Amino acid sequence: MAKTNTISELFKKKFESKVRKTYTLDDYLKLCKTEPMAYATAAERMLAAIGKPELVDTSKDQRLSRIFFNRTVRLYPAFSDFYGMEDVVERIVGYFRHAAQGLEERKQILYLLGPVGGGKSSLAEKLKELMEKMPVYVLATEDGELSPVFESPLGLFANPEYYDLMSEEYGIDRRYLGSIISPWAIKRLNEYEGDITRFRVVSLMPSKLEQIAVMKTEPGDENNQDISTLVGKVDIRKLEQYSQNDTDAYSYSGGLCRANQGLLEFVEMFKAPIKVLHPLLTATQEGNYVGTEAISAIPFQGIILAHSNEAEWQTFRNNKNNEAFLDRISIVKVPYCLRVDEEKLIYEKMIDSSGLKETPCAPQTVEMLAQFSVLTRLKDHENSTLFSKLRVYNGENIREQDPKAKTIQEYKDVAGVDEGMEGISTRFAYKILSQTFNFSPDEIAADPVHMMFVLENAIKREQFSDEKEQKYLDFIKSELAVRYAEFLGNEIQKAYLESYGEYGQNLFDRYVEYADAWIQDQEFKDPDTGLLMDRAQLNDELEKIEKPAGIANPKDFRNEIVNFCLRARAKPENGGNNPVWTSYSVLREVIEKKMFSQVEDLLPVISFEGKKDKELEKKHNDFIARMEDRGYTSRQIRRLVEWYMRIRKSN
Repeated sequence: MAKTNTISELFKKKFESKVRKTYTLDDYLKLCKTEPMAYATAAERMLAAIGKPELVDTSKDQRLSRIFFNRTVRLYPAFSDFYGMEDVVERIVGYFRHAAQGLEERKQILYLLGPVGGGKSSLAEKLKELMEKMPVYVLATEDGELSPVFESPLGLFANPEYYDLMSEEYGIDRRYLGSIISPWAIKRLNEYEGDITRFRVVSLMPSKLEQIAVMKTEPGDENNQDISTLVGKVDIRKLEQYSQNDTDAYSYSGGLCRANQGLLEFVEMFKAPIKVLHPLLTATQEGNYVGTEAISAIPFQGIILAHSNEAEWQTFRNNKNNEAFLDRISIVKVPYCLRVDEEKLIYEKMIDSSGLKETPCAPQTVEMLAQFSVLTRLKDHENSTLFSKLRVYNGENIREQDPKAKTIQEYKDVAGVDEGMEGISTRFAYKILSQTFNFSPDEIAADPVHMMFVLENAIKREQFSDEKEQKYLDFIKSELAVRYAEFLGNEIQKAYLESYGEYGQNLFDRYVEYADAWIQDQEFKDPDTGLLMDRAQLNDELEKIEKPAGIANPKDFRNEIVNFCLRARAKPENGGNNPVWTSYSVLREVIEKKMFSQVEDLLPVISFEGKKDKELEKKHNDFIARMEDRGYTSRQIRRLVEWYMRIRKSN
């Protein structure tokens, strides 16, 4: 077996992959003939780093078909851990695609607009990470001095009289030749007396750590911040050697200087004074900007990525003086996730990257928190409950449980484009999880009962408006607690009932036989008793199973189940038998509700009071063991059972 590389060898290999390569200008131009990425724009390199999408035909998946209306959607592996952000990612990729095609987006700022903790910063970090994957080609001197603004060598050929020759000889389209050269390059060109063969071209990997073609800038103090944070300024230490307007006396330390041919991230952009933002206009529209000294314009061929919260955006947008700036922004809204399953994956990703990865977490803890978060983000619908809307958004089919439920499109049409821009943030929810895991002094573990208690106290501490606080608390008491009591009851009863699987299959098979005879309008002869049952009696028996589950349209439901079983029996692997009773989720829920309608029989076994005989104690211990197999710790089992019994008594 091959020897595994040591960490030092891997580090060295990684470092060597970033070693800079130097070309003569002629060699670089020859490279351009065969390698378009040698002169590609920042947007084109970003697209190459993102890679090709996976095309997913959502019509082949029941849940996805409801969410995406059977469309074929593009999913990008580079953004695979951005759960529930398919539309956002597609719009971001669309921006880069259009910019790469030379359309209007190449002159616009990419602006991520969204609520706090919605993922804007994570998206920005991912884009900077992707920008580091493809090399940039930078003009340099013959002694290896890099252009301080990482400019493209093609700036030397910005004169229109070179366009045809560059296109015919090297295959470089004229749209790549529009950039000017920097004051630094002009000075070297004069020193070389126009001999461009003395220039060199260096390929180097962008790096946010070294601020090579990747740069981050933030707004400073409103009273003293100036445009030098973007365009650089004179280096006073060099004024002894050079005049103030000499290019070599200038410090190209601004964000636009360091991010040329790459990505400039401007955090909370609209908190900066408007005068600081002016250089961004010329940089994006004209491909160059003016420094703070009397030097010539400086080229910029990069991407500007900005993000801020909606409050700053609204303030900026409402100011009529900013209209010119507004027209140069490409907005991508980044709302909170509105699908419970994806929100749950976000929390699980956070847990997996923390010290809580192997810590016990009772079933439903993370899912309940995800449900609460999504409930706070949804807009009320006049003719439907919020929880039904939540389930529909999650891709569930709830027509049988709630006939008033709408389609996703109907909900979205009423809610408008701003749904998901308010509510509990993912960051707030993760803090709730952290406190839940550390709530008990006896063990580090999380369960829904502790989570609801922690969440309730956190809401009261946040000092929301009275209306919002009451609404959030009502979600906990009227939605989460009630539904969790039902879930926990099923968990307890499943762990209690030893013949659970066999009993469930028998109920399933009997339901299908009754439903088939009822549909055919035939009498049914019970194989065990020999009794004949007419259609009315069959209907009574079927309703005993359907009513506890709230089946709204029994006729359609019965037809659907029978057809499902007929198709399953026809499959060779089933040998003419019905499928496993758990294979059809809707009927499975119906049967479980029927099986577990009598709770009182369980109380002597599940209770933690002293047992009267050994048989009862053995059943209790078996119950504990089965609950532990389901993912609960011994302390959680006792706490949850006692909570459940209190809830049952209070109802």
